Amino acid sequence: MMDWVLSLIITISLALPFTGRCSHVYTRSDFPEDFAFGSGTSAYQWEGAATEDGRKPSIWDTFVNSRNLENGDIACDGYHKYKEDVQLMVETGLDAFKLSISWSRLIPNGRGPVNPKGLQFYKSFIQELVTHGIEPHVTLHHYDLPQALQDDYGGWLNRTIIEDFTAYADVCFREFGSHVKFWTTINEANIFTIGSYNDGITGPGRCSGNCMSGNSSTEPYIVGHNLLLAHASASRLYRQKYKDMQGGSVALSLYAIGFSPATSSKDDEMAAQRARDFYLGWMLEPLVYGDYPYVMRKTVGSRLPNFSEEESELVKGSSDFIGIIHYLAASVTNTKPNPTGYSDFYSDTGITLSYTCNITTSQCAVTPWALEGVLEYIKQSYGNPPVYILENGKSMKGDFQMQQKDTPRIEYLHVYIGAVLNAVRNGSDTRGYFIWSFMDVYELLGGYGPKYGLYYVNFSDTHLTRLPKLSAHWYSSFLKGDTTFLGSQGIAQLQSNFSSSSLVM
Repeated sequence: MMDWVLSLIITISLALPFTGRCSHVYTRSDFPEDFAFGSGTSAYQWEGAATEDGRKPSIWDTFVNSRNLENGDIACDGYHKYKEDVQLMVETGLDAFKLSISWSRLIPNGRGPVNPKGLQFYKSFIQELVTHGIEPHVTLHHYDLPQALQDDYGGWLNRTIIEDFTAYADVCFREFGSHVKFWTTINEANIFTIGSYNDGITGPGRCSGNCMSGNSSTEPYIVGHNLLLAHASASRLYRQKYKDMQGGSVALSLYAIGFSPATSSKDDEMAAQRARDFYLGWMLEPLVYGDYPYVMRKTVGSRLPNFSEEESELVKGSSDFIGIIHYLAASVTNTKPNPTGYSDFYSDTGITLSYTCNITTSQCAVTPWALEGVLEYIKQSYGNPPVYILENGKSMKGDFQMQQKDTPRIEYLHVYIGAVLNAVRNGSDTRGYFIWSFMDVYELLGGYGPKYGLYYVNFSDTHLTRLPKLSAHWYSSFLKGDTTFLGSQGIAQLQSNFSSSSLVM
């Protein structure tokens, strides 16, 4: 019944026009005192220095370079400019910052010797954050498996990865754990798996369609299984070896879409629940209950790996919190089985999705109720685990003059943070919200076109100058408890105040 009610709320909301006005006024003090507000980037998207100081290629380097796509060889040059960037975080007032470690910078071959220069960089970066009172949230794998492991044995397709990932995590826990209390093993594990092994649009680019190699019928499920086991193995290691001393938490992060049935028909309502099971329950159900959703086991059959009793116990309860990445809502229509008999992840779901978003341009409708619905669904269906929203944000295109007054981004953030507040007030154990991204970065699917940043980066300038957008000022005001610029009138005032300024903080 609860699933139907949530679907109805989202369906009705999707039918309502978004006026672009932010009428709901709230302040930072309306959130729990220990609620974390932050922002983030990831290693490949921000660091640059792709061939410096011993770093070797990841599967993402190989993927983009083999296809002659834009790349992160230089990106924001965060490898050299991290102190400058941390100072911007301090001025903005961030509580926390989400970063990722490049496995191929720290352990260039994926296994074996640690790279001392890579180790020193991450120690210095994390120390810089902590010294300035910013809590580091560290992700171990953000789409960037070392290419050496892909070449050696097929990477995530081979169970050998579990041992190598655990050894890599051990190095990170040992070297950085005295300053890091929040660890995410795999970034958006479900969508990484679909994009990389069903669609072939992210590294290593495997699929049954136009890819050089791959099998979309089996590989997504094999990789998903190995991701869960690698995460659980690293989590067990942390609990056995480090938790008593360091007191931190280890989690998996998942991409969560707000699903609603396209019509009030029973078939579409069941299809919407199937979408939740396949996209979210696929990973979340094993983490909470120890096995895959029934509908997946029934539909996918022998192509879906089984957990042994020992593996089930290892995975169950292995995530101390759930990291949620959210950008999209989608309406769900039930579809008939594929008459050709060809199977991949999408045909297995038996659904058709209509997104409130242009995936190609990263332009999405403003649907804050979808995020609120996701948080309510996790609360109701999975025992209300602690949740951190590790990514949410809005892409905009254009040069600095167009980016400077990014009022649509402010309106977006205002209503989404308001949706999170509603969820918290309704009992969701959501403990943090991170804006993607702190600055414009290399976007994995869009290169340097889509810009999500609170700070503009001039990629045509050799100095890669960072400049605050209006949204950086808005977020800073919110974080510092200034209520002047909250609500629609306040946002208009903020735009007016900075209309003739250089926007220097």
